[in-house]
Amino acid sequence: MQIIPAIDIIEGKCVRLTQGDYSQKTIYNENPVEVAKEFENAGLKRLHLVDLDGAKAGEVKNWQVLENIANQTDMIIDFGGGIKKDKDVDIVLNSGASFATIGSIAVKNPDLFKYWIKTYGAELFLLGADVKGENIAIDGWLNTTDISVFNFLEDYIQAGITNVFCTDVSKDGLLQGPSIDLYKRIIEKFPQIFFIASGGVSNVDDLKELEEIGCNAAIVGKAIYEQKIELEELTYFI
Repeated sequence: MQIIPAIDIIEGKCVRLTQGDYSQKTIYNENPVEVAKEFENAGLKRLHLVDLDGAKAGEVKNWQVLENIANQTDMIIDFGGGIKKDKDVDIVLNSGASFATIGSIAVKNPDLFKYWIKTYGAELFLLGADVKGENIAIDGWLNTTDISVFNFLEDYIQAGITNVFCTDVSKDGLLQGPSIDLYKRIIEKFPQIFFIASGGVSNVDDLKELEEIGCNAAIVGKAIYEQKIELEELTYFI
């Protein structure tokens, strides 16, 4: 199982939010490139980069951070936050991301996202499914739809998507453990996808449990920054 550390960006700085709440913000480092290099030096290959300013503004804002990390490391980067238009996809892919991460737009404008899949290729997108219970949540997790995560994923898998991450928003940033049962059911229903677990990881045992149920990768954020997991412990998965 791959470990994918997360870097969330506000005003060019590495931060973490609790449950997506911008008022619950902790700045961990002024220099995201420095953080990315630490991850790379620890042997990690991938990076989950989130433009929180972009998510709020509805257009990509921190693309220069992406470009700097891509130029100064060899990490495989997925980048999300504010990708709403064709130009945003172009900026992200041209700035060094291997994947453009798509969330709310896939719920609100499925025709546009399916157009992107056909135009750019499904392999260039990482689909994010934020869930409350088993339903998709959007708008920074403020609104829960009546769309089942299983129906949501099935629709896009049929459209060609193979890379998916799922975040149980009730778990994110709380260090209370991931949603093992939900992830297990998703993996059993869609064994063909590359499935990434996200949210709630608090220790290495959580990661081992995710590996046991068949997760291909896990995104880890707060547990690293709060030193609940030391980077050296992650060598178990490398």
